[in-house]
Amino acid sequence: MSAVETIRRDAVVHLVMNRPEVHNAFDDGLIADLTAALVAVDADESVRAVVLTGAGASFSAGADMRWMRGMAHASEAENIEDSLRLAALMRTLQFLSKPTIARVNGAAFGGGVGLVACCDIAIAAEGAKFALSEVKLGLVPAVISPYVVAAVGLRQARRLFLTGEVFDAAAALGMGLVHETVATDALDDAVDRVLDLLAKGGPVAQREAKRLALSTGGMAPETMEHTDATNAALIARLRVSPEGQDGLSAFLAKSRPSWLP
Repeated sequence: MSAVETIRRDAVVHLVMNRPEVHNAFDDGLIADLTAALVAVDADESVRAVVLTGAGASFSAGADMRWMRGMAHASEAENIEDSLRLAALMRTLQFLSKPTIARVNGAAFGGGVGLVACCDIAIAAEGAKFALSEVKLGLVPAVISPYVVAAVGLRQARRLFLTGEVFDAAAALGMGLVHETVATDALDDAVDRVLDLLAKGGPVAQREAKRLALSTGGMAPETMEHTDATNAALIARLRVSPEGQDGLSAFLAKSRPSWLP
C-alpha cells in the first residue's frame, strides 16, 4: 500500500502522508511515494493547488527509527544516495509549479519541518510542535537547511540548529515558519479560505509569481542541485563518523550518547 494517499477534490489534490502508526515518519517508501505523487500532480495541468498533510495526530515526525537503523549500518556512499533521494523530494516540493499548502495537523520534526518550509503557505493547528533535533543525535539538518533558513531566517536557524529545542505553533508563527495558526477543528476551514483565494488567481500568473519570488530570493532548481549534493555528502559523513554512530546508537537503544554526563 502506498505511504501517500492522493485525494482529488475538483482542481485541488490533497496528499496525505499515510503512516500514522509511526507519526508519518520518513522511510524509503514514503520518500519515493511522495516524490512520485508530487511529480504526477506537477504534470497535471488540471490541478490548481496541492495540500500536504499527515494522517492521524502528526504531520511528520522526521526519520523513521527502522530506517535510521539501516542508515546507521550503511556505508558512506549508501548514505549519500539515501540523502540525495530526500533532497530530491524537498527540491521537487520547493519548486513545484502549483501553489502548495502545508496543513500542519500536528507534530513536525526534522524532515517534517523541511516539508513545511518547502510549501508556499503553511497553516498549523495551535497544538502543533516543531523541532530540528538532529544535533542530539550527533547529526545536522543538512538536506533541509536551505529551505528552513529561507523560511525562518538565518538568525532563528542558527539557534534552532544548535539547540535542537522543541517549539510550539506560536513560536513557528512568530519566526515565519507558518503563516497562520488556528484551533485544530478550524484547520480545514482555514485551508479552504486560502484555497478560495488561490482559485481567484490565474494559474500561469501564479506559476510565474512563485518562480519570481524564489529567483528573487536566490533560489533556482539548478543551483539547489549542487547545494543538495554538498549537503548530502555532509550528512553521510556525519552519519558514519564516531559521534554520529554514537548518537544514532544511543537513540536507537534509548540510552545516552557519550557526550552527555
